[in-house]
Amino acid sequence: MSDAAGTPAPPPPSPWERERPARTHVAPVRTPLSRERVAEAALTVLDRHGLDGLSMRQVAAELGVAVSALYAHVSSKDDLLELMYTRLFAGYAMPAPDPEHWQEQLRDFARAWRRRLLSHRDMARISMAHVPFTAELLPHVEALLAIFRTAGLPDRIAAEAGDLISTYIDGFVLEEGMWRDRAAQHGDASPARPDWREMTGEMQNYFASLPAQDFPHLRALAGLMVTDSSDERFDIGLEIILRGLASYLPGPPNGPVPEGD
Repeated sequence: MSDAAGTPAPPPPSPWERERPARTHVAPVRTPLSRERVAEAALTVLDRHGLDGLSMRQVAAELGVAVSALYAHVSSKDDLLELMYTRLFAGYAMPAPDPEHWQEQLRDFARAWRRRLLSHRDMARISMAHVPFTAELLPHVEALLAIFRTAGLPDRIAAEAGDLISTYIDGFVLEEGMWRDRAAQHGDASPARPDWREMTGEMQNYFASLPAQDFPHLRALAGLMVTDSSDERFDIGLEIILRGLASYLPGPPNGPVPEGD
């Protein structure tokens, strides 16, 4: 069949085309925003740009939303930082206090917390600026205090011990982060601090050249000050703290003696 101009008319639709539903445009499904998604995006931005480069605008861009959309989930940048800090505790639980193994429990806690801080750039800076007294974190504080008190530490010491250990961990990781950033600026692949073993000979020769009457202790200890890895330095510092705490217990302090004693 043709129209008046002689152009053949299109054929009728085939039976299978008649059964085929009409095509409609389906918009992609957006994953709704949540505090968890905002926190994860913020941690991604933190790892990429550091704390000084973290902004609400950068987080919004990471999520592909307008900045105003974030304020339905976080009230301010400070609220965002607190959310990121709280996120570090996800999946971590303090053990039930064991007075026979309290030092080992604290070693495990300190090492685990250091790993979590190191898992994100500049997280130690955020940690140092926030106290863990929110509703989400109070159970962790309570569990840590339980370890101190169940071990038998006097209440005055138990009240200060958690802050002491946390400050040590934060400060140690902060130093590691500074070395890591410095290495990145100079194109060094080193993940944390420089390899002191490469510098040991040079440093020992320098210290040996100092006047013995003015620097006898520096000359004597120079080799020990630069040969340990970050892990070894962290454990030694933690051991000093734990032995100090143990000295407040009734009876002789307990704890393993580091090699070399």
